[in-house]
Amino acid sequence: MEQTLTYQKAYEELMEITREIESEEVSVDDLSKKVKRAAELLEICNAKLKSTEEEVQKIIDKITKTES
Repeated sequence: MEQTLTYQKAYEELMEITREIESEEVSVDDLSKKVKRAAELLEICNAKLKSTEEEVQKIIDKITKTES
C-alpha cells in the first residue's frame, strides 16, 4: 500500500478511474489493471479515514476527560 499518497490524491485518482470506466474510455485489455488500481486506492482511502477517525476519537476522549 502506498503510504506517501495523500487521501486527496488517492481520491482524485480513484474518481478519474471511475470516470474512465463509466465513459467506456478504458479498453477491455486495461480494465482489469484499472479495477486493481481502484481497489488499491480504496484500501488507501479507507486506511486513512480509519486512522483519522481514531485520532479524532482520541482527541475527543482527551477533551472529555479533562472536562470531567
